[in-house]
Amino acid sequence: MKLTRILTASAVAVTLALPAAAEVKIALDSPPDLEKSGTYMWAHTFAEHLKAHGMDAVEYERNALGEEAERLDQVSQGLLEVSMSDAKSAGTLDGTIFGAMMPYFFEDLAQLDRALDEGGMLARINEGTTPKGVRVLDVVMTGTPTGIFTTEVPIRTFDDIKGVRMRALDEVQINTFEQWGSKGTIVSWSEVPNALQTGVAGGYINPAFVPLTYGHTAFINYFTNARMSPSVRVAIASEDWYQGLSEEERAIVHAAVEKAHQANRDLVADDSAVLKQLEEAGIEVIELSPEERAKFRDASQPIYEATDMPEGALDAWNAAVGR
Repeated sequence: MKLTRILTASAVAVTLALPAAAEVKIALDSPPDLEKSGTYMWAHTFAEHLKAHGMDAVEYERNALGEEAERLDQVSQGLLEVSMSDAKSAGTLDGTIFGAMMPYFFEDLAQLDRALDEGGMLARINEGTTPKGVRVLDVVMTGTPTGIFTTEVPIRTFDDIKGVRMRALDEVQINTFEQWGSKGTIVSWSEVPNALQTGVAGGYINPAFVPLTYGHTAFINYFTNARMSPSVRVAIASEDWYQGLSEEERAIVHAAVEKAHQANRDLVADDSAVLKQLEEAGIEVIELSPEERAKFRDASQPIYEATDMPEGALDAWNAAVGR
């Protein structure tokens, strides 16, 4: 993302000679896998840049500093500097972020990035979250665009998903499945393996790397590369911490965000390696025809108006993508 921030000459010259600062805690949200996890690639690149420029950054493993709600609370209170977090959590502060997750709304990831930067949507999101103590540093991809994993029913056409009960993250996904003629049941992530194995759920929506990273390949049999939407999470920071940074430190943080953003996008740009790994694990990879993908896209249109965003946010997203 081309961030519209100008680094001063003095900030560029900052080196390890900076005075010692307090530890910058970075709460991870995934296993530390630089080959598969987009959020870890972001977090690690960000941390390494801070450390290389004299800021003491420390990564904390997933849930070591609390689960999603706890981490959001800690960030808002200034107790945790940076967290790799669920966009849904940030959406409790300002629902504008939900627009980044709407299925088939963006042509590709590049269009989302243009909307966030040139279209001003990241700034708009922060207008709502920073007064509540949380700054969204970046919108981060966990992996390649989301697709449909199933245990028993291969999804080759739009009609194939009708009647399949899918694991849902929240009411937004339940609404999505209903628009498709499917069903949704909310299941916590820790209970997903049991739900899939017992038939409580017949599949889930996630980026391609997920069953590989979380050990689900024994009971997932099919992956439909539906390329529904960006696999969005967010890197959030304490606004109190951010405002307390010196000019030089803030410039380092801005540069770290840009470097982490690029590393994240480079990782998720090509899905060929992860699709091959799925096939090697015994999961059939299915590509939708343009006609069938169009059916999913058309059925998803009502979701945009139903998405829980502040007044005017959907219009702003439409304007940001040139509609």
